Amino acid sequence: MNKMESRITINPDICNGRPIITNTRISVQTIMEFLGAGDSIEEILEEYPSLQ
Repeated sequence: MNKMESRITINPDICNGRPIITNTRISVQTIMEFLGAGDSIEEILEEYPSLQ
C-alpha cells in the first residue's frame, strides 16, 4: 500500500461510504473539487489543517 492509499478510507458507516481522508470526515471528492477550482495544496491545508 502506498502513502496515498493509506490516507484514504472507505467505510459504509462514514459519509455514506464515500472515500474520505483517514481519521477525518473530509471526503476525497471535497479535496478534488478544491483542486479542480484552482486552489493550491497550501490553501487546502489552511482550510483543513488536520490534513497535515
